[in-house]
Amino acid sequence: DREGRDPFALLDEIADQLQLDVCPMSWPVGMGGEFEGVLDLTSGAVYRPDGPARTFQGRTDPAPVLPPAIADEVELARGGYASFDADRYRAGDLTPVFFGSALKDFGVAELIAALGLHAPAPRPQPAEPAPISPDAAEVTGFVFKVQANMDPQHRDRIAFMRLCSGVFKRGMKLTPSGSGKPIAVHSPILFFAQNREVADEAYPGDIIGIPNHGTLRVGDTLSERAAIRFTGLPNFAPEILRRVQLRDPTKTKQLRKALDDMAEEGVTQVFYPDIGSNWVIGVVGQLQLDVLLSRLDAEYKVAAGLEPAPFETARWLSAADPADLKAFAEINRGGMAKDRDGAPVLLAKSAWEIGYMTERHPGVTFATTRER
Repeated sequence: DREGRDPFALLDEIADQLQLDVCPMSWPVGMGGEFEGVLDLTSGAVYRPDGPARTFQGRTDPAPVLPPAIADEVELARGGYASFDADRYRAGDLTPVFFGSALKDFGVAELIAALGLHAPAPRPQPAEPAPISPDAAEVTGFVFKVQANMDPQHRDRIAFMRLCSGVFKRGMKLTPSGSGKPIAVHSPILFFAQNREVADEAYPGDIIGIPNHGTLRVGDTLSERAAIRFTGLPNFAPEILRRVQLRDPTKTKQLRKALDDMAEEGVTQVFYPDIGSNWVIGVVGQLQLDVLLSRLDAEYKVAAGLEPAPFETARWLSAADPADLKAFAEINRGGMAKDRDGAPVLLAKSAWEIGYMTERHPGVTFATTRER
């Protein structure tokens, strides 16, 4: 519903914001209402939403299929940006860029084909007691996302698991690291945009959805035996803290369930202060607060508001000597809280306060992340 941005400005913004070299793999022929197709810069073929593809050889093509202005842009793009290098792409130093049209649903197939051609194969994943190779025979995977109410009619709950090793078969039993109790995965789902299909088998690198009722959480490892745990899935300290105001006190239980559900999904973090009854919500960006209020109303029928909290930041606490942590908590009870897993958290009024407490209590660690 809007004109596309100038391709050069878009490429430069990607390079500046992501600190990556960019390599245009295709180029738009026209914009908005004048969009005619996409030029594949590798093959020279011009693909159109309707009609056959034609080949463009360059500015000197005796029968050019591109407007002169677009042909000049193409020559400038070819000379002004980096060439594609698979090793640099897989190392995270360069990104290929593809153009298309969302309005005409055009260009998606080329992007997916490029991912299949250039994306790296599954790699060993960090785990305890040792990294897991994708060639290992045992089926292992980890939950990196939980989504509740994907189908509001059924209040479903899907845990997304990335398979790291082995060949998964529908119906097999896997043990989550969180509960330690084996579960049979009878209805695994493969997702592609809005399409779903039951997955009879899956291989390392595949992502499958596992319907469950709160059994699985983000960070859980699933394996054929319970002796493995994948690492490197942290919680991050929030940048915005707010208190939740419940407008109907009779819906306290619904509010707690909603906040726990969305904390599991990663939409927000929730902290329960040791003193006081107002729960504190932590998010990284303002948009998450808007999503929280919208979902509370639409999915859980809970009317709530947010008010500024007397805190600016949060830190997870730990100590080699439990006595140090206990002594710190007794002195600073006004700022002590628990996260949804019961881990101790300090809610601080400023970064200066964190620095001051760090100097005064060298035996206590103030962490900005916490391993899930």
